[in-house]
Amino acid sequence: MAMTEEQKAKAQAFYTEALGLLNESGVDYLLGGGFAMFHYTRIYRDTKDLDIFCKASDCPKVIKFFAERGYKTTLHDARWIAKVFKDEHYIDIIYDTVNNICTVDDSWFEHAETGEFANMPVKFISAEDLVWCKCYVQNRERYDGADINHILLKYGKHMDWKRLLNRVDRHWQLLLSHLVMFQFVYPSEYQDIIPRWLFEELLSRAKDQYELPSAQERVCRGPIVDNTQYCVDIKEWNYKSCTIMTI
Repeated sequence: MAMTEEQKAKAQAFYTEALGLLNESGVDYLLGGGFAMFHYTRIYRDTKDLDIFCKASDCPKVIKFFAERGYKTTLHDARWIAKVFKDEHYIDIIYDTVNNICTVDDSWFEHAETGEFANMPVKFISAEDLVWCKCYVQNRERYDGADINHILLKYGKHMDWKRLLNRVDRHWQLLLSHLVMFQFVYPSEYQDIIPRWLFEELLSRAKDQYELPSAQERVCRGPIVDNTQYCVDIKEWNYKSCTIMTI
């Protein structure tokens, strides 16, 4: 449901106040989520939250800073996220992904995009890191494939594809799957956006999988992208998981 003008005004006031306090805290942070999506695609979404990325060592500083100023704070999931609340609005303080793969480090800040939000200069999470994180969001409740397609469509010609490949390297099949889907969704666009060398490299890797010896362990990597739907594989079908099952 779209926000009313009054709700939009309250949300804007919250964003301005929150960013002002974040700047005052002295902690390095990056803006992600829906506002990073807007920065790269111009797709606007009504939202009551800010997604802020920082290093894990800086998260306690942010929580303490806001708590001392009367905000409600929670360590929502110690693996990757904390939250700061004010009325119906909140800030997600993110320092990792739930699968502990996309850990925020100095390189995120080195490749950040500068811009403006709520009339303030800010740094946005890079398009490569944004796509990297979204590659792993493939569960029943949320699938970020359309987000990835829109980022590639609107920003792909500016992407550092070598860096993205390096980011997702050990799970390169995920990148290949998203590129194939992009080719399906935008048959008139992909040749101008997706580098041929990248597609050929990933297809070559996929072909080479058949030259490898059979795996000795029965492994299911499904929980890396959906920790719920692949429970049956781990708990009943005796596959080994590559991540910690929490359900």
